[in-house]
Amino acid sequence: MIRLYFSISILILLIAACQPQQKEKLSINSADLEEKPELKYGISLEEYEVIEAEIGANQFLADIMLKYGLSYPQIQEMVDAGKDFVDFRRMKRGDRYSVFCTKDSLAETCYFVYEPNNLEYVVFDLRDSISVLKGKKELSTRRKKVSGEIRSSLYEALQKEGVSTVIALKLSEIYAWSIDFYRIQKGDRFTVLYDEIIVDDEVVGVGNIESSKFLHKDRTFYAFRYNYDGNYDYFDEEGKSLRKAFLQAPLKFGRISSGFTMKRFHPVQKRWKAHLGTDYAAPKGTPIIAVGDGTVIEARYGKFNGRYVKIKHNGTYTTQYLHMSGFAKGISAGKYVKQGKVIGYVGSTGLATGPHVCFRFWKNGKQVDHRKEKIPPSKPVKKEDLPEYLDSIEKLKRKLDEELSDTINA
Repeated sequence: MIRLYFSISILILLIAACQPQQKEKLSINSADLEEKPELKYGISLEEYEVIEAEIGANQFLADIMLKYGLSYPQIQEMVDAGKDFVDFRRMKRGDRYSVFCTKDSLAETCYFVYEPNNLEYVVFDLRDSISVLKGKKELSTRRKKVSGEIRSSLYEALQKEGVSTVIALKLSEIYAWSIDFYRIQKGDRFTVLYDEIIVDDEVVGVGNIESSKFLHKDRTFYAFRYNYDGNYDYFDEEGKSLRKAFLQAPLKFGRISSGFTMKRFHPVQKRWKAHLGTDYAAPKGTPIIAVGDGTVIEARYGKFNGRYVKIKHNGTYTTQYLHMSGFAKGISAGKYVKQGKVIGYVGSTGLATGPHVCFRFWKNGKQVDHRKEKIPPSKPVKKEDLPEYLDSIEKLKRKLDEELSDTINA
């Protein structure tokens, strides 16, 4: 009997002990179900009326803040507090801003948020002493595809498809070692898979090009972005790197005004002579880039060549860039430069009739036409890694081929 009583007592105590724990659990669950307030720039929208607007023509910070009840000393305090985050003197028409006011009859201004660009914002807390916080918006990406045919230029073709012409610049960089974008022609076709950058449901830029296919002069050029040995680069459908020893041209964009020839009528000297280089015409000040890694062996002024830079790349190849308006900072004899490094700017110094760069290319001490040279390739995907690479690009290649087929048949 005593044993039965003891067992019942223990059972009652265990049940009683469980009761508070169950209530606490219920309390936690109910709290989790409470709705969290909607935030913008980290500020609760429940408490404030938000006015969103854009900077108008010739509008200054004072024009805005005086309207919302701030005095000139307070506005100056804003400028001083935010000087490490934003320069209000550089506000421009179209920049966005938001003002947070209390919802009562006083409509007191509590926050001012300025967006210097699509990605960043600066919050001014005006409630007591002014404090400033800089933040970044959340980014997302969306995969897009575009196909087109060249009628006059790559820019025009992309504009026709309603996509950012930034893609043209990215393609020129990807294919810089294999396609001379000064010589793309009517009828060339392309398909590109790329990422759009999204902020607040709005497209604000172009991300990475995932893969592309370019038909140029009856040849097909694939490019696939691939993380190899810890670095992203572009390779073709066989795993060969698109990056070669030299770029096709010393300018990203422009036009060929005179080619390599053994007989040309010189526009200044008014006589026939050899032109052992390729002239690329472009506006004065256009950046000139090194077509390959190497050491600067000359950076000086010559009577006929004007300001020029000469780079020795290895025991075989040397390049020269003539008629510069000026040298890039730090460029001098003995300086080692990487491929794509800006070494100077287009000009018309020396014997020249207009702004251009005369690009000269030496092979084994002899000047040759660089556009006819077979440039040595960079390292491909290793043989042991090739099956994994080919498997990773299979779906992308099929997608590119489908899109290009649709374009051709359109």
